[in-house]
Amino acid sequence: MSLIDLIPMLQLSISPVILISGVGLILLSMTNRYGRVIDRFRILAYYLRGATSADRPSILAQIKILSVRARLVRTGIALAILSLLLTALLIISLFLEAFLQMRIAHAIVTLFILCMLSLIISLILFFFDINISLKALWLEMPHKGRRDASSSE
Repeated sequence: MSLIDLIPMLQLSISPVILISGVGLILLSMTNRYGRVIDRFRILAYYLRGATSADRPSILAQIKILSVRARLVRTGIALAILSLLLTALLIISLFLEAFLQMRIAHAIVTLFILCMLSLIISLILFFFDINISLKALWLEMPHKGRRDASSSE
């Protein structure tokens, strides 16, 4: 294969490589969020040990929300990683198609679709985590503040 034959193949593989970079940045954001959820969980677990019986329900409710959030973000991270792995396989498949003249177009299309689906589901889970985090925020607000905020809406 000459350099002239290789150039179109390199052009085809640029998009998946850019996708790896973009998903990597999303993954960085998700892992930061996951770390914050875990840190907050540890703080609340510490407060729970010394909490009064009046404070326990609120702390337990926040811990329950954090548990749901941690599962959502962890699953989102796993799907983003799966998307990255599928993208890497997609790039390898593109080169196999070009260099070895393998007829694997169906496999390439399937890998691309699976990559995009895992990325889409990962982003949806990330969005749900952001929405659920608002519930935890409202639990932290004093009751008076919540009534004042809801009456002004």
